[in-house]
Amino acid sequence: MSNPLTPFSCTAFLGVEAIASGSLQDVVTSVKEALSESKLTQVLIFNDLTGKPIDVDFRGKINDVLNRLGEPLDDSSGTEESSRTARRVGRPKLGVVSGEVTLLPRHWDWLKSQPGGASVTLRKLIDEARRTGEQQSTLRASQEAAYTFMTAMAGDFNHYEEALRAMYTGDLDGFYRFIADWAPDIRNHVKRLAAGAFPAAVCAEGEQDHEDYKG
Repeated sequence: MSNPLTPFSCTAFLGVEAIASGSLQDVVTSVKEALSESKLTQVLIFNDLTGKPIDVDFRGKINDVLNRLGEPLDDSSGTEESSRTARRVGRPKLGVVSGEVTLLPRHWDWLKSQPGGASVTLRKLIDEARRTGEQQSTLRASQEAAYTFMTAMAGDFNHYEEALRAMYTGDLDGFYRFIADWAPDIRNHVKRLAAGAFPAAVCAEGEQDHEDYKG
């Protein structure tokens, strides 16, 4: 289950219909005020980031329900500790710090032959590795969120397995085709969760939008 103490956006479903979306507190309040006790037992609320269900106890008054959710976590912890971390020698005004790098002679020879020298080349290589790593993390997180939600809400829908395979292979057209006849709110939510699982398609759309703007 998702941690209800962490601020995030979520969506509530009653059957295959999305009935509320927003912060957990807002969604719980809206659902509690709008539905009867019998229908509240059928409501499922999902974390919009992870696709995981959130366990909410709707018993009692609205204040009782909200109090059981707890307060958002204070993310300021560690800030003071970070500010006390000693800065190493380097060029502090530029945010540059020095450190030891151990390489073989051929590695140093290659680095020194690159435009800008070893330091500039190393920084470029690290930035590129970070971007690649972040893209992979986003892809995996999006796949996991879509899979979790699909399994909970669309596991018995037509072409469920085929849609999963299309998502994991990066086949956006196939993915959309397989979920085309699903309940609209379920289908649209799956599309949002799975958006990061198709980075090539997102890049292509962005490039096309840029070309259209230039034109």
